[in-house]
Amino acid sequence: MTKLFYAPGSCALGIHVLLEEIGAPFELAKVNLAAREQFLPDYVKINPKSKVPALMRDDGTVLTEWPAIAAWLALTHPDKGLLSLEAEQLARTLESVDYVCASLHMQGFTRIWKPEAFAPTETDKAAVKARGQEIVDKGLVWFDGELAGKDYLGGATMSIADAALFYLEFWVAERLKQPLPVHLAAHYARMRARPAVAKALADEGLV
Repeated sequence: MTKLFYAPGSCALGIHVLLEEIGAPFELAKVNLAAREQFLPDYVKINPKSKVPALMRDDGTVLTEWPAIAAWLALTHPDKGLLSLEAEQLARTLESVDYVCASLHMQGFTRIWKPEAFAPTETDKAAVKARGQEIVDKGLVWFDGELAGKDYLGGATMSIADAALFYLEFWVAERLKQPLPVHLAAHYARMRARPAVAKALADEGLV
């Protein structure tokens, strides 16, 4: 059976949502990042990158990296409509996923939560965190504009891009306790109202 290695409320939440949307059986395997379980030998054998998410498939092979896992899930369950292969729509979906994962997550939130990774000295941490917030804020403005007049990033139906955006919205609203721009707030509420999202949040102990 497919197994998702995750940490509650991490970016793996977006993959968890996709698994629930698909509806195929899967198991959850919690990795305690605070206890540094990602660096223990047993987990390093699964994912040498020492991070989540990781997806162990039925044949025992493991996929890592959010975009790769999301794309594989969508492509192997085409009936769920989570990834259009029409050229423009596919490009726009990947554009949104990459912006969330590579820029807002890795460049923005990492600076906010782990300023020491970017700060040469202790006195630089405040400036690093402020720069991280600037990156996040700029991204929120862009996504808010993308959602104007639409229920989801691609239009009327949810895609893997919405699952990526959802974990980012969750971080802003629930971890930073900051208000979301109007269209993002509506999208976040719309996502939370989906049964798959509600179940994922409940199973991770986030509600």
